[in-house]
Amino acid sequence: MSLPTSTRAAVLRAHGEPLTIEEIPLPGECEPGAALVKIDCATLCATDVHLWSGAMSLPGMLPMVLGHEMMGTVQAVGPGTLDALGRPVKAGDRIGWSESVCGHCYGCTVLRAPVACSDRGYGFRQRSDRWPYATAGLAEHAYVTPGALKVVLPDDVKDTWAAAAGCTVKTVLHAFDRAGGVRPGASVAVQGAGALGIVATAVARLGGAGTVITIGAPDARLDLARRFGADITIGLDGGPESRLAEVMDATGGRGADLVLDFAGAPGVGAEAVDMAAWGGRFVVVGSTGPRPDPVALGTIMGKELTVLGSLNGDVGDYHRAIEFLRTFQGRFAWDELFGEPVGLGGATAAIESMARLDQVKAVVDPWTH
Repeated sequence: MSLPTSTRAAVLRAHGEPLTIEEIPLPGECEPGAALVKIDCATLCATDVHLWSGAMSLPGMLPMVLGHEMMGTVQAVGPGTLDALGRPVKAGDRIGWSESVCGHCYGCTVLRAPVACSDRGYGFRQRSDRWPYATAGLAEHAYVTPGALKVVLPDDVKDTWAAAAGCTVKTVLHAFDRAGGVRPGASVAVQGAGALGIVATAVARLGGAGTVITIGAPDARLDLARRFGADITIGLDGGPESRLAEVMDATGGRGADLVLDFAGAPGVGAEAVDMAAWGGRFVVVGSTGPRPDPVALGTIMGKELTVLGSLNGDVGDYHRAIEFLRTFQGRFAWDELFGEPVGLGGATAAIESMARLDQVKAVVDPWTH
């Protein structure tokens, strides 16, 4: 089979502008440990929206291909290409992958934390005019580099699930791991009702929480959160004092034992500290921007709160995300998270739709025309 030397891709050339459909090069051959993949599905994440709009920007990042949640079918592999569990990766396999790591820096070797890799690679860190060109999801093909940590996918995991596991689900599982899990009967407050918040709601429910509170908007997402295990949902119309009062009422005046920020909106840190119970834990996940967000240090001290940052997750979290979706597919209708697939030509509209909160998780099938 002759392999493609280029691929159609939706390229971001200017923030806030429509993506342009272009033909970009592919590497001429697969290095040892690498794979060429036909993208079967990409799901969009809030980070894609922020990158597109310019709210999140990296110096010299453009032009680039968006999409860091994707999976596909292997077309070709380099010598010795294995997945993270040591299984040979071969043509025809469905694979997902975590971001690439170097394997030899301080973060990889001393800290043993792939998320701390000094050369951690994501699709959106790759310019589309520089080798290896196509490593992201909004393209018909992607080059999966040797350092990208790959997982051969089980047959009973749908394409959309496998794609979303690559960031959304693994990020949530990593955050709960950072928090030490859910203590049986604990009260959990989830800030944010996007894909991360809804998956977190399900994890809290399955983890043994006594009361699960999901805070966010719009109402359609709160309805979905209830189907994913929320006992109580709180909208954003009433303001911080009203939300705090509702959380206190739901927890007998004690506050939430575990608060997770999946919203990243201004003021969520201060709200989290206020609504946390004495001795509670607060995990910061959604606040990715450089904007400072004041919190009351005296309250953190007085309540003896534990405040944790949680960045994203590694291939271990990705593998666990796949198994989580498989294990509980009979408990929750994961398909409710996803919109109708669109082709590359519809990717801009899909991003705009997510920016308006019209979709929880937009889906791009690069082969739909």
